[in-house]
Amino acid sequence: MICAFEGWNDACHAATNVIHHLISHYDATEVRNIRSDAYYDYKSVRPVICHMDGTARIIWPETSFYDITINPSTHIFAQIAPEPNYKWVEYVRRSLRIADELEIDEIITLGSMFADCPHTRPLPMDELGFDPIHKVMDYDSSMRDYGPSGGCACDGPVGITTVYDAIGKEEGFDTTSLWISIPQYLSGDDCAQATLQMLRRLSDRIKVPLEEYDLPEKAAHWSAQASVLLSCNDELREYVNLLEKQYDMGSQLQILNEESRGDRLAKEVEEYLEQLDK
Repeated sequence: MICAFEGWNDACHAATNVIHHLISHYDATEVRNIRSDAYYDYKSVRPVICHMDGTARIIWPETSFYDITINPSTHIFAQIAPEPNYKWVEYVRRSLRIADELEIDEIITLGSMFADCPHTRPLPMDELGFDPIHKVMDYDSSMRDYGPSGGCACDGPVGITTVYDAIGKEEGFDTTSLWISIPQYLSGDDCAQATLQMLRRLSDRIKVPLEEYDLPEKAAHWSAQASVLLSCNDELREYVNLLEKQYDMGSQLQILNEESRGDRLAKEVEEYLEQLDK
């Protein structure tokens, strides 16, 4: 099951738009929901009113669970909701009971955040798991895209996704968190590039091709708009040039570290084989 939450964990709606994309382009059925006043401050997450056939209807914040048919042999469950304001532990345990009812054993939470990264490079992505013994996020550097990112293990405030990962792991679920970084100087519109990259990583993760439809076109439009913004702002252009240099340097260092790690592993294997021959 993939999970995404509107709000603090969803910069430029990149994470929740992955689920919206899947719901819009595949056969999706809502199979469960959580509707409760206990989890939301309606001053922060306000209900909305809409009119259908001349009748007014209030739409309250709620959690929806979808069964998405990717192909005849592949189904993905998805959970989407505004981030709750209250009772996170109770909310997560209630969500996990639903996951258990649906016979789900793996949960992937999605998140996006603003960071110092350039739009002219692939947006940095991180994949993290939760270590239940030490109660910390376990950062897998081998699953990180090139470039500097703020999504790796760090100290500070957390969102509902981190709590979800922690409690899920404690209750026996295989949990993973995918995070993508978005340039903080482009904090206005939806970031289709981030959604596209997350969709591709998710496809790799579940080993099933996921249709992109118009996402590449939207991502190209996002990049073009960013380039226009830079052309009108010399100070911003200089800032992005600096970010590009930092990004490229980080990429080179990561490549060197991976090569060094590979050399060390080969040497250890060679020494082990030599000991067996003695």
